[in-house]
Amino acid sequence: MSAHHPFVSEDNEGKPAFEWAVALIVVACAVIAAMGHTMAATVVFAVTAIATGLIRLILRNRSPWKIRSIGFDAFIGIALGIGLLVVYFSIRLML
Repeated sequence: MSAHHPFVSEDNEGKPAFEWAVALIVVACAVIAAMGHTMAATVVFAVTAIATGLIRLILRNRSPWKIRSIGFDAFIGIALGIGLLVVYFSIRLML
């Protein structure tokens, strides 16, 4: 390759197998929710989000889950998971 070849960020990003596994979990959550089991789908989705955030935080640059910076990835994953659980269960408490 030429020395002037542009840097391709995808080479340094996450592992496709892990990303596809997360995508399959999201699809499974959509199917579970469509079958009427919204609590199960929400919990699985939230746990997956929290797990990806913790994996990124613990493994740092060796993580198979990379989107942006370590702080951003960890915050978004953990906050999304906690936020989903809080919103879902607060709505359930109001009903």
